[in-house]
Amino acid sequence: MSEKSEVRKLLVGKGEEQKFLLPGYANRHGLITGATGTGKTVTLQILAEGFSKIGVPVFMADVKGDLSGLSQAAGPHRKITERIEKIGIEDYRSQAYPVVLWDVFGKSGHPIRATVSDMGPLLLTSMMELNETQEGVLNVAFKMADEEGLLLLDFKDLREILRYLSENAKQISAQYGRVTPASVGAIQRRLLVLERQGAEQFFGEPALELTDILRQDLSGKGVINILAADQLISRPRLYSTFLLWLLSELFEELPEIGDPEKPRLVFFFDEAHVLFNTAPKALLEKVNQVVRLIRSKGVGVYFITQNPLDVPDTVSSQLGNRIQHALRAYTPREQKAVKAAASTFRPNPKLDVQKVITTLGVGEGLVSMLEDGGIPGIVDACLIVPPESRIGPATDEERAAVLSRSGMGAKYNRVADRESAFEILRKRVEEKTRASEQQAREAASEKERVKQRKANTKAKPRGRPRKSELEKFRDKTLSTMGSSLGRALTRTILGSLKKYF
Repeated sequence: MSEKSEVRKLLVGKGEEQKFLLPGYANRHGLITGATGTGKTVTLQILAEGFSKIGVPVFMADVKGDLSGLSQAAGPHRKITERIEKIGIEDYRSQAYPVVLWDVFGKSGHPIRATVSDMGPLLLTSMMELNETQEGVLNVAFKMADEEGLLLLDFKDLREILRYLSENAKQISAQYGRVTPASVGAIQRRLLVLERQGAEQFFGEPALELTDILRQDLSGKGVINILAADQLISRPRLYSTFLLWLLSELFEELPEIGDPEKPRLVFFFDEAHVLFNTAPKALLEKVNQVVRLIRSKGVGVYFITQNPLDVPDTVSSQLGNRIQHALRAYTPREQKAVKAAASTFRPNPKLDVQKVITTLGVGEGLVSMLEDGGIPGIVDACLIVPPESRIGPATDEERAAVLSRSGMGAKYNRVADRESAFEILRKRVEEKTRASEQQAREAASEKERVKQRKANTKAKPRGRPRKSELEKFRDKTLSTMGSSLGRALTRTILGSLKKYF
């Protein structure tokens, strides 16, 4: 037996013999497919239980709202007892598992957030469905924020830097490339759409720390992190972008560990068709890269979808562990899916796989797991093991109890809002406004001084001042009196002189 098989194997089901998932190959990823109502959710549940038992944390999206039952022990049921006997399970024990509930909207679980900077322009472009020109403008916004030390934490930071781009488009275009107010406006409208969908609550702080989903409880079981996605799935772009962001963060942050004896984390990507049907080419290349390389970080990725054709060949070829539930074959596409699913398994000479796929019952599946050496096992039609936890959702009271004992509430339930791009750019605007107002006041004061000087200049007399009518009468009277007096004096003097001549 190889070293990879020393950790307890995960019993998946039984056909001709019991089928196990080897923990040492669990990071080689997997695929769970099947039509609605064939048992994919329960298969997801028993895999999560198996990983938790061996101390491996799990992150999974709860699209239907059923997986919260993992936090509660299963009750007695006749069908479960019958299946335990048929499969030959010797150590079955009804039990609850350590669960932490999360919710992007903060309603059914602890708020889970990321910053705008962490999300990055590529994922935001996909989320907002931007065209190439608008993507270029968004990249300029991130580039400028990075160079000027502006933190982009939440939507108001992104809106503020977009406003700054629009108001300074001419100068910014000269430095970073063409930025038009029209493109900025289009991005702002897309942001508004996301806000109305509730995405604004996802962006901000405190952002999720990866260590908080990579935990074990006191008994050594891996913590099962369940994201409430029953509302989130109605916003498919937000749902798929969030899960891809988290997967990318794990890829970027976790160190290389090669092929460990068991995974560091197992990540379940439910309703995978939402990602692959809507992602642009650049994003699909990112998915392919992450899936190909993240196994060396000790992370196993399991895609869950209805139709195996939903997963591109470049990704599907990397999924070594497979469980195929029943498929319908009514339409040409469904018939093609059946053929495609059958062709992905290592043939079993005793089994007509293509025929069996359409006749599987609920809780039955075609199982092929990687064996020692990483070789795909021969496919077999199996009864899937029953879960030890409850099938179905926890009650509101039970959910409240799970939330209260998780230890995550004190850290994530309150929003933090430190100084970031919004506050810094607003300060710049206020300082600029104050400077402009001061300049305006100084200009107005100078204008008033010039006006006063002109008024004073006009008030000064030029040459002799004009005489009033009274002054004119006085001067005329004095002149007249002076003339009469002068004539009288002249006559008197002349009369006196006549005596001597």
